[in-house]
Amino acid sequence: MINYGKHFVDKEDLDAVNFTLKYNFLTQGDQVKKFEKNIKNFFGGKYCLAVNSGTSALHLALKSLSLKKNSLVLTTPITFIATANSVLYNNHKLDLIDIDLKNYCLDLNLLEKYLIQKKNLVKAVIFVDYAGNTLDWDKIFFLKKKYNFFTINDNCHALGAKYKNDIKYAVKYADLVTHSYHPVKLITTGEGGSVLTDNKSFYDKIFSLRSHGIIRNPLLEKKFGRWFYEVNKLGYNYRLSDIASSLGNSQIKKAKKFLKKRGEIAKIYDYNFKGIEGIIIPKKNESVNHAYHLYVLLIDFNYFKISKKNFFQKLLKKGINLQVHYVPIYNHKLYQSRFKFNKKKYPQSEKFFNQAVSLPVFYELKLNQQKYVINEIKKILKINGHKKKI
Repeated sequence: MINYGKHFVDKEDLDAVNFTLKYNFLTQGDQVKKFEKNIKNFFGGKYCLAVNSGTSALHLALKSLSLKKNSLVLTTPITFIATANSVLYNNHKLDLIDIDLKNYCLDLNLLEKYLIQKKNLVKAVIFVDYAGNTLDWDKIFFLKKKYNFFTINDNCHALGAKYKNDIKYAVKYADLVTHSYHPVKLITTGEGGSVLTDNKSFYDKIFSLRSHGIIRNPLLEKKFGRWFYEVNKLGYNYRLSDIASSLGNSQIKKAKKFLKKRGEIAKIYDYNFKGIEGIIIPKKNESVNHAYHLYVLLIDFNYFKISKKNFFQKLLKKGINLQVHYVPIYNHKLYQSRFKFNKKKYPQSEKFFNQAVSLPVFYELKLNQQKYVINEIKKILKINGHKKKI
């Protein structure tokens, strides 16, 4: 079965984990700190806090802003449910801004219109650099200053992407940046994530919250003993283990070659699907180096006279398991019941959802496997006489 994504683990990764399993600490040891340092060196930022998932990273990032209950937070409809869930976890109100079909990210022109209408009600926006494509962060920075809101970059898809040729762009523009190291991401720790920021206040809050809200004070320890600590706020057990961190420390050494391979895979897809009527390949701005966490093809199924469901079923019979990223946030009953979202307000997201298909992109994808996927898609869609060949 050829899946849309797959992790890659080699002997170096296994040796790194095996070393930690035999070491003194399986959690809260040196490997976590080493991983945080490696993440900062690769992706930028003064501070990095490793956590046990990208969802935990989003939860704590938003919580660190210390917004009042029921503050208004915006994001895109086309994102994994964790992005929106982080707003509910923090007891805030959610609203959605439709996407731009040029990059499948939140439409910044629509955002500015919304900000003008709502004036100072919007307190934070969670931006998603979808699929590994990046937003226009200069414009976001301008809007942030003009309309006075916090920015979180849900950067889970864009690990290794570049904005204006800078791989460390995210933390330079956003107040907080969240990562996920789920197995299908650029690098993996099994499950895991992190928060990056240049803000010491946000760092201190998250540092405490990720470990039960425990605060250790040298003065109190001197007075009462080394074992003494305080808990002033409700915290969480969101720590990342040394076992997971040791895998991450090994994986990040391979990040550049992972990125290169994804780019090569994308070029082959581009070559084979570009210019075919009824199909749109991913677009990117000249200022962006796409990370290709996902390669999303837009297929006009009405044009090809086949349903999306039938298309997926036919490919599955051929041993090809594609995916759709994602069911729009407004389609889920949880969010319909709470916020009464009307899908008619999101025509671009609806069009995207009806046509989007994520093709296989992962390090071990072989050329003959990719050829097979391309040819089977063309057969099912009955694309004949296309002059370009692999």
